[in-house]
Amino acid sequence: MKDLLPAPADYRLEGRVWVQGPHDRFLGIGRLELLVQIQATGSISRAAAAMGMSYKRAWDLVHSMNTQARTPLVATQTGGKSGGGALLTPAGAQAVAEFQDVQARFRAFLADETQRLAGQ
Repeated sequence: MKDLLPAPADYRLEGRVWVQGPHDRFLGIGRLELLVQIQATGSISRAAAAMGMSYKRAWDLVHSMNTQARTPLVATQTGGKSGGGALLTPAGAQAVAEFQDVQARFRAFLADETQRLAGQ
């Protein structure tokens, strides 16, 4: 492809990676960020606010991931005297770690292919 481009070094490969299930996306960069925010804040509501999304959208994404996984990724506790909350389950922590690893390998792939594109 480098022979097709006027200045191959000015071009780069871009891409996104996600895990697609039979009926819905299971995990991608946005869902990963939601899980990370839930882990950091202990709350779906606060995680949604930190990401600029509605609570309903965040809840729907959590529900989608929880129902697609063998075991839920996020556990919730309803309100009460001490309030409600949410936390990542061991499966949720594993999903975060493994998808971050997939992302790192994907970025390395894109960097390698960009170098090939530039003829380096």
